[in-house]
Amino acid sequence: MDLATLWFWIVAFFFIGYFVLDGFDFGVGMSLPFLGKDDVSRRQVINTIGPVWDLNETWVIVAGAALFASFPEWYATLFSGFYLPLLLILLALILRGVSFEYRHQRESRRWKQGFDRMIVIGSVVPALLWGVAFGNIVQGVALDQDHIYVGGFFGLLAPYPLLVGVTTLLLFFLHGVLFVALKTDGPVHDDARRLVKLAAGPTILAAAATVVWTVGIAMSREAPLLWLVVGAGGIAAVLLIGAVGFSLLGRDGRAFTAGAATVLFAVVMLFAALFPFVMPSTIDPAFSLTIANASSTPYTLQIMSWTALIALPLVIAYQSWTYWVFRKRVTRSSIEGAPAHA
Repeated sequence: MDLATLWFWIVAFFFIGYFVLDGFDFGVGMSLPFLGKDDVSRRQVINTIGPVWDLNETWVIVAGAALFASFPEWYATLFSGFYLPLLLILLALILRGVSFEYRHQRESRRWKQGFDRMIVIGSVVPALLWGVAFGNIVQGVALDQDHIYVGGFFGLLAPYPLLVGVTTLLLFFLHGVLFVALKTDGPVHDDARRLVKLAAGPTILAAAATVVWTVGIAMSREAPLLWLVVGAGGIAAVLLIGAVGFSLLGRDGRAFTAGAATVLFAVVMLFAALFPFVMPSTIDPAFSLTIANASSTPYTLQIMSWTALIALPLVIAYQSWTYWVFRKRVTRSSIEGAPAHA
């Protein structure tokens, strides 16, 4: 495996980390209207991700930086062609972050409700648009001979990308509800378990359709990693059903683990379907960006590889330690006994 291919999978690893970790953040935010029946419940839901949401978001920064350094042509085409959707994602993430910090600054009910709505919006928009973006990357977009996207905003709203967007929205929602069930007790915990049952059917149907369509795209493209596309998609489907099953049996830890693994294998499936392209062109295959023609120089990739070898284990160790420190459930009694701004 050459360095360019290695960095294709390192970039995939960073996006896997981002979608697994910030994915349940999005789900928790989206679940707020269904699980936050009173202010104590809403605080309980929000506090499940309070210590970790900002750390989870750093993965997308690292992913973007790795993409910029290892595949500058891919980065330039992606961020220019997908400018509006990526801008909306950025604004939504800012909106959500501000809401977490400002919600408790006043006791006004309207103040808190306003920021709660912003948390929901700031979670729904990225969960949907990340899926639309990756659906377009996998399916291919209108790139001209200069690797410039010429399809316009509405050209990104094709059926397959929209299906992937709906799937990520539902999958992250379920992922977040499983996390709430794992991290809470009392009425919020019970409501989360019931919400898993309601969300399971639509999520499984959308995920199944996405897997079948993605396999079809990979077959039509004669993808060299078709076996991985089929295998990862099948494993993701089994894990998704397993996550719901574990939740029904009251095994919250196993349910959340299976849900996280579902997201992992789903992202692997998308990157395997994309390989060896990074952005296929629907105008002419010769205009496509590939791992070979979009990567940085071997010397740059070599320096980045040594940097990643040193830094990545430290990042993973620190994040693992953070989750270990905040591993306990957020109980209703701890919220009721804490100041209102907690």
